[in-house]
Amino acid sequence: MCTNFKVKPAQDGSIVVGRSMEFPVGIPTALAVLPHDYAGTGAAPQGKSGKSWTASYGIVGMSAFGNPQWLSDGMSTAGLSAHFLYMPGGYCTYADFVGDGKDLGELDVIAFLLGTCSSLADVKNAMADVRVWGDDPGMGFAPPCHILVHDKAGSVAIEFHADGIHVVDNPTSVGTNAPYLDWHLINLSNYVGLSAEVPGPVKVGQMTVTALGQGQGLMGLPGDYTPPGRFVRAATQITLSDQPKDSHDAEITALHILNTLDITPGIIREPAPKGGFSDEVTVWDSIANLTGLRYSYRTVTDPTVYSVDLSKVDFTKAARVQDISWQGSFVDVTVE
Repeated sequence: MCTNFKVKPAQDGSIVVGRSMEFPVGIPTALAVLPHDYAGTGAAPQGKSGKSWTASYGIVGMSAFGNPQWLSDGMSTAGLSAHFLYMPGGYCTYADFVGDGKDLGELDVIAFLLGTCSSLADVKNAMADVRVWGDDPGMGFAPPCHILVHDKAGSVAIEFHADGIHVVDNPTSVGTNAPYLDWHLINLSNYVGLSAEVPGPVKVGQMTVTALGQGQGLMGLPGDYTPPGRFVRAATQITLSDQPKDSHDAEITALHILNTLDITPGIIREPAPKGGFSDEVTVWDSIANLTGLRYSYRTVTDPTVYSVDLSKVDFTKAARVQDISWQGSFVDVTVE
């Protein structure tokens, strides 16, 4: 499970994207950097070759299994961000590998798009000339997904249907998991009455009924962690939240929204591959500042928010990964 959203544009024009990664802890994850001239090649069955590309933009993001190209999340120096979200339940159908130079494994897509595209128009053109097949990166299966992409002006969802790749405009800039985006957009109609204001008194017979406290206008807001529930919760937070003043304020707003989606370890459990159960948790959160070119993250066991200023990254060096912090605590304060 994952949630992705774009914060309301700030008064100074800043655009910030938030993302939560929910999964059982265990997939090796590191911070990755891909250079601006990165030469990429898509995953392929042994003895065959996938699609090749040469990047024009540097990338910072989260990678899996020690491979800097296998990005589950990231942003580029062009101010584009892309996010790999789980999509189970029959809502992801990968193509068969062909070997004609158009094949990408599902975990290659973000590196390819962020390295070669500077806008959503570029993304649509790029996806029209690729085929995405299901490659097992070491999980025992090819993880089903859809990929959400944002630039400063808009958002799209890349979905893998039985009849091929669909690149769908996303007017809400919100994404979670199954089902497909069109269903989530229709489902929002069930929640048009949500409000930031406390409703006024209502006369019931001879009695006047008043709200018991603040927040009454949000009665009915889903509090569960299902994909539909998180989609509505994120969309409502974005719609009703104050407009941020600037870049920093937008990042703080993203952090507040992410806090409402955080999964406490132990409250969601799923069968583990080797028996027993494992916790579904918010493994990490990321914040991509598309205008300020800043990529921030925190992890399930370290509440500190770490930030990477892309203007200070050397994108001439080779692709690389760097460990992220999984051990952190609170900051001590000395009282005088």
